[in-house]
Amino acid sequence: MGDKHGNAIYLGERECSIQRRNQKVIEEAPSPLLDEETRRKMGEQAVALAKAVDYDSAGTVEFVAGQDKSFYFLEMNTRLQVEHPVTELITGVDLVEQMIRVAAGEELSIKQDEVKLNGWSVESRIYAEDPYRNFLPSIGRLTRYRPPVEGEHDGYVVRNDTGVVEGSEISMFYDPMIAKLVTYAPTRAEAIEGMSTALDEFQVDGIQHNVPFLASLMKHPRWRSGQLATSFIADEYPDGFEPATPDAEARSVLASVALSMHLIERERLDHLPGRLRPHHAVCAVSGVC
Repeated sequence: MGDKHGNAIYLGERECSIQRRNQKVIEEAPSPLLDEETRRKMGEQAVALAKAVDYDSAGTVEFVAGQDKSFYFLEMNTRLQVEHPVTELITGVDLVEQMIRVAAGEELSIKQDEVKLNGWSVESRIYAEDPYRNFLPSIGRLTRYRPPVEGEHDGYVVRNDTGVVEGSEISMFYDPMIAKLVTYAPTRAEAIEGMSTALDEFQVDGIQHNVPFLASLMKHPRWRSGQLATSFIADEYPDGFEPATPDAEARSVLASVALSMHLIERERLDHLPGRLRPHHAVCAVSGVC
C-alpha cells in the first residue's frame, strides 16, 4: 500500500498455489512456506518496486517461490485482488478504506512496524462450474442460494463476499465466480476446519457448482500439511474429480435420512388447509406408513 507522499508498506503475503488452469481456487494468509526472514525480504522487495514507480494505491507484487524459500519476481497487479479479504482478516486493515484515503491524497496512517499478522485465514472461490464434468461452466438461475451465517462461530469467523442472491441468474457472459467464502481462526488447522464446516453449510441449487470439490480439498492430507505447489490439483486429481462412493453402512444411513425427510415432508403436506390427507388413506388400505 503506497500513498502520494512517498510512503509504502507491505501487509504480508498470500499463498495462492492451489490453482486450476492457472486460475486460483484456494487462497490463504499467511503462507505455510515462509518464515519471518523470507517474509521480510519479500516484503521489502515489493515496497522497493512500488517506490521505484511512485505507486500510490493498493497493489500486489507476485512472486514464484521454491520449496527452499527462494523467490522470483513474476508480476505486479496494480489493483485490489480477489483474495484481499484474507489479508484484511489477518492484519485488521480495511484495504478498501485505505485505497480511498490514499486516492483522496491522505498520508498513510499505518507504519510498517504497526503491521502485525494475527491468526490465519482461508478463502474458497465458489464457482458456477461442474467438477464432475471436468469443471464445465454451469449457467442458469439460482433456485436456492443460502450461504453459511457470517460472523463469529465456535472458534472461527465466517465472511462471505458475493454479488448474487437467491433468484439471480448465472450468465455465460461473466466470470463463473459467485462468491468468496472466507474463514478466519487463530491457527491454520482451525481455519481449515472452519472452512470445511462452512462449505458443508453452503446451499446452492439450480446450477452445478464446485462446493463438493472445495470440501474435498479441505479434507486432503497434503493440503492440510501445507505441502503446496501450483501443480497440486493436477498431481492429486490426475483423472479429474470423482464423487465419493459410499460404503454399505453409509448407504444405509443415507437411505434412512432420505426416508425420514420424505415422511416429514408428507406429514407437512397432509396438514395444509383444505387437503384431503390422501397419504393417510393409503396407509389405511395398505397398512404401510
